[in-house]
Amino acid sequence: MLCHSKITAHDESSSWAVLIHGLFGSHDNLNLLAKTLSSTLNIIQLDLPDHGQSPRTEKFDFAYYCQMIMDTLAHHEIEKAHFIGHSLGGKMCMYIALSRPEMVASLTVADIAPVNYPHRHQAVLHALETVNLTQVQNRNDIKQQFNSLLDDEGTQQFLLKSLYKNEQGNWSWRFNHRLLARDYDKLIAWPELSTQYYGPTLFIKGQDSDYIVMEYQSTILSLFPHATSKIINGTGHWLHAQKPLVFNRIVENFVNSSM
Repeated sequence: MLCHSKITAHDESSSWAVLIHGLFGSHDNLNLLAKTLSSTLNIIQLDLPDHGQSPRTEKFDFAYYCQMIMDTLAHHEIEKAHFIGHSLGGKMCMYIALSRPEMVASLTVADIAPVNYPHRHQAVLHALETVNLTQVQNRNDIKQQFNSLLDDEGTQQFLLKSLYKNEQGNWSWRFNHRLLARDYDKLIAWPELSTQYYGPTLFIKGQDSDYIVMEYQSTILSLFPHATSKIINGTGHWLHAQKPLVFNRIVENFVNSSM
């Protein structure tokens, strides 16, 4: 199976960049970054398996997701690329760099670390399980249900982006929320890998986010010895959406320096 993808081609001789979104997202989450990088690079934006328009699988598995991404790149004859991922997408990019380093020209990881995380999405998972999509006429009806289930307006709007009407005319989520809820413990964990990636690596942290903290530094460097870091002030976990111009400039400068 192949991941759904969007390609923005610059020219045949240009290097490739692979952009991978986070949990509950889709490829268009990184549209602004794609637009910035497309002036010098060929871009492929992927929907992770069980997200967006990519196929649904039977279980969350880092190795299987990685193979689907590799198969997708091979289908488009992409042999090597600069990998850029946010959150769960960053985890996938790290996994690819450690398991298939020959494919990775550089690695950019946005606000995630190669560690096991505690549960953070109980409220979101509860809301997705509780909201009733069968007795609604429009998005506003669903928004009204969310108002009593989720306090954060930004999270509500982010999830609602993945709401659509299927071929039968029924409202549905583009992400496979039941599988992601069932296998949540697996996706917040970090798979045991004994390899290292020695290529250019950048970790970008949101200043107000606790997804990357000082005690993770030794783990990061043990797997990515050449890793450097940047902090974007006044941002949390959604740093690429909160300060896109700053985020995009940092990524563009790093990728260009890695070519």
